[in-house]
Amino acid sequence: MSIKEIVLPETKPATEWVRGRALQKVSPQDPHARAQLNLGSAMLAWAKEGGRGRVGTEWEFRVTPPHEITRPLIPDIAFLSFARLAFEERDAARIPRMAPTVAVEIVSPDDRRADIDDKIRTYLAAGTQLVLLAEPKDCSFTAYDSEGVLRFAAGDTFTHSSMPGFSIKVASVFEEIRPK
Repeated sequence: MSIKEIVLPETKPATEWVRGRALQKVSPQDPHARAQLNLGSAMLAWAKEGGRGRVGTEWEFRVTPPHEITRPLIPDIAFLSFARLAFEERDAARIPRMAPTVAVEIVSPDDRRADIDDKIRTYLAAGTQLVLLAEPKDCSFTAYDSEGVLRFAAGDTFTHSSMPGFSIKVASVFEEIRPK
């Protein structure tokens, strides 16, 4: 008998399957939470404006790379296009049994590089068009897709073909709200 799917108990924060083991997500600190909110809000506005798809934070996906076991992954922010899962498929969208169109991971101080690399590999192998790694420490993005890797510094504007019409100044994702 072989295992076809990893099923983990519900935890707070959530637990995902990374590098062959259960890995509980870390409760985000301010820079992570701010980046997640700023980028997620911009992605949500873009998706809603164009009727492009769903955007969510801490959204569980059941991801299956070819010839591998199905496992839960929970990107910090995910975009799932209506072309991949129609608007009417609300029940299937609760925990999609597919990879997101775009997965965003925001690096936390305790993240291990090997875990991040495994998530990137898994998402791309399972059909994610873009994995965007946001790094609060140096206010940068690294974009991974089937073509390779692109780096965006704080002064750059991020765009990608997987998100037509979306653009955001990288530095704006990491900005703090200032008192008036």
